[in-house]
Amino acid sequence: MNELVDDRKWWSKALLVGAVVGIVALPVGALGTKLGIWPFTGGFLLLAVGVVLATIAFFLGLIGAIYSNAKKRASDRKSCLIGVAISIVVLGLMGNQFMMATGVPPIHNITTDTDDPPQFRSLVAVREAEGANPHKYDSELAGVQQEAYPHIKPLISTVSSGEMFRRVVTTLESMNMEVVAQDAVSGHVEATDETFWFGFKDDVVVRVQAEGSGSIVAIRHTRCARRRAQYAERIAAIIAALAG
Repeated sequence: MNELVDDRKWWSKALLVGAVVGIVALPVGALGTKLGIWPFTGGFLLLAVGVVLATIAFFLGLIGAIYSNAKKRASDRKSCLIGVAISIVVLGLMGNQFMMATGVPPIHNITTDTDDPPQFRSLVAVREAEGANPHKYDSELAGVQQEAYPHIKPLISTVSSGEMFRRVVTTLESMNMEVVAQDAVSGHVEATDETFWFGFKDDVVVRVQAEGSGSIVAIRHTRCARRRAQYAERIAAIIAALAG
């Protein structure tokens, strides 16, 4: 009789396993992309699998919990509720990411100077070889950016251009970015960063020019893999650090 009762528990255990596989698929997909095990499309596919499994486990888990409660099957009900809780975590995380992505314009480039954006030099060939998003900043991007981020402007400072250049390099390094090129004569600095999970590359170029006895700083941020990101936050953080 006990064996028969245990056999009936397979469905609740299956729901719990599905939820666990769903939540594990998120970091596995992301870290696999970062380590080069598969392309970012493979990582996104695993994210989609995780969401599908979580959705199934959530709805069937609720039904299973109600059924188990009615049948006085405490063990089955516990498995279902744990599966539902795990699914809520997955759906909450991915839902938040979706809202963040859809809340920003579908562009991969943003700059403080849309009329004369600072130009990448050293990183262009590297990203072209990787098949990344182009570093070119065109008028179409400028129109979308100005509508979405009208407050993003160059930094005008009373700090001399020489001192500001040194401050730029120090600031980027303090933000754990790798400075890959710097030219004090032209006031040109290029740096790159890597996202924690997927390992996506974020490139930044900064141009420091003399403005009287002070300086004017223009910044450009490029996302190399995806076309949506919180660019304004990164540039605002850099400007705030330089202004401080």
